[in-house]
Amino acid sequence: QVQLVESGGGLVQAGGSLRLSCAASGRTLSFYAVGWFRQAPGKEREFVAAVTWNGGRTDYADSVKGRFTVSRDNAVSMVYLQMNSLKPEDTAVYYCAVGETFFTVVRGNPDHWGQGTQVTVSS
Repeated sequence: QVQLVESGGGLVQAGGSLRLSCAASGRTLSFYAVGWFRQAPGKEREFVAAVTWNGGRTDYADSVKGRFTVSRDNAVSMVYLQMNSLKPEDTAVYYCAVGETFFTVVRGNPDHWGQGTQVTVSS
């Protein structure tokens, strides 16, 4: 089993940037596709981005395309979400999650979740 810990959240002004990190321990991260999800107050959790086990393919929600970039470094068991041009509507708790296939992650059905990190974008 893999354990996930997110970090890098915080308060930022609209138009600013943040880089979220997800540290994995336990089972080797390279076994998994990885996704980022978010949940805003009063809303359901939604898919943000995903990357295959080797970084060869990525997918993004339409709302973040061109602004967010997901990447990974299997050598250090880390996954990142670079978020640029942030908007107030990006405010949410962001979760890292892993699954054994890319498509199960993209469809919102990963196997393991982190505890989340808060991102707040002020207008």
